[in-house]
Amino acid sequence: MNNTERLKNIKLIVSDLDGTLLSDSGVIGIETKNLISQLQDCGIIFAFATGRLHSAVTGIAKELSIKAPVISLDGSMIKSTTNGSRIYESFVKKRHVKRALKLAEEHLLNIVLCHDEAIYYTDRNSNMPMLSDKYGAKYKEVTSYDDYINRTLEVVLFSDAANPMRYARDRFLFPFSIGSSISFYKSQRLPNISYLEIRRSGSTKGKGLERLLKHLKVKPNQTAVIGDWYNDISLFETDAFKVAVANAIPEIRKMADIVTSKSNNDEGAVEFFKNVLKAKRN
Repeated sequence: MNNTERLKNIKLIVSDLDGTLLSDSGVIGIETKNLISQLQDCGIIFAFATGRLHSAVTGIAKELSIKAPVISLDGSMIKSTTNGSRIYESFVKKRHVKRALKLAEEHLLNIVLCHDEAIYYTDRNSNMPMLSDKYGAKYKEVTSYDDYINRTLEVVLFSDAANPMRYARDRFLFPFSIGSSISFYKSQRLPNISYLEIRRSGSTKGKGLERLLKHLKVKPNQTAVIGDWYNDISLFETDAFKVAVANAIPEIRKMADIVTSKSNNDEGAVEFFKNVLKAKRN
């Protein structure tokens, strides 16, 4: 099947947000908005798969009239933006949350707990809202984490101290913390800051896509995914049609079926949207 036939077959488009659909300043272009509206008018379902909290996505979904459930926190939750129904949620095991809190205290690392509605931090971690790469999130200061260990979707540790961060990372590698999965990376905005994100095993964008497809009764080969960053790799390991924006990391561009000629700052996804509409209308 050639690309034109594959595009004509698309029933669902799942896009990353930051660095992909949104500009670096967090803006959605006018042409992007118009084309997403046209795609939905053609019967194509449009959805997001993002590292953001669900509560940091609802405004964007409303702006674009997106009614499909959102894959948030890199697959830890799939939730409707219209009626709040939860298709999937995966909480970090309590013992892993407690281990992370202990490591943070012992090695003077910053730590926050991400829930559906907000990111919780204490006075000791009061600089987290300034440093976090969790765009659009609501932050709430609490006196203690004791009441927030349950229902934690993601634990985030961060610091500019490289060795303690690597030590904390190693304490969540197999076999120390079976049942958890981690992401360890440098901040996109502040390269001297390292992040360690801890989630329940099986919480990735790719797994989230599988669950969303089952819920919507759509096949992988009727789906397109758009992304740019490391947390999009699992999306690009599926059988979906893969689109990388021009600013995507080399790993994503290598896995893509097509790479757009423009970046997220120049509405790179527009090129792909136009091709889908053209294929649908011919």
